[in-house]
Amino acid sequence: MNKLLATLIAGLFATSVYAQSTTAPATPVTTTTDSTTASGQSGTAGTTSTGNADADKKIAKANEKEAKEMSKQDEKINKAVDKANEKKAKAHDKAEKKVAKANEKVAKADPEDKTKAAAKAEEKTAEANYDAQKTMIKADEKAQKKIVDANADKAKAHAKANEKRAEAVAEAHKDAAK
Repeated sequence: MNKLLATLIAGLFATSVYAQSTTAPATPVTTTTDSTTASGQSGTAGTTSTGNADADKKIAKANEKEAKEMSKQDEKINKAVDKANEKKAKAHDKAEKKVAKANEKVAKADPEDKTKAAAKAEEKTAEANYDAQKTMIKADEKAQKKIVDANADKAKAHAKANEKRAEAVAEAHKDAAK
């Protein structure tokens, strides 16, 4: 299950990186003269003037919204990872306590009951480790789901920003053609 989730996340990440690299470069830009030039505008990196103040404002607003959404989603990812790590640490500590308690009972047992107590301690240790692993897996699974959702929201925000930038550039070209 973890391999499947890791593969899905890697695929989503690769898709978003590919989308960013294929949609970002070479957005045509209009200058204040009648000539039209192609100027490279890659996503939110660096802003190129379209020569139209309204379009430039819309582009800046789209870039700002995208950056804000990316930051928000990064926070969600960090929060999910932190929460999972906290749950995993608690589960590990709980298992360690159960194992220590079982070993303590073995040490306190009478010599004739030592083997029986040791067998019972092994059973309790196995059970504690299983419970801890199960809790850790659930924590990772929950965190991975949140990470996938956040990455999807990031991709949507990037696509929306690209749409707004393209609309602004198209509007600037339309105004320049008048």
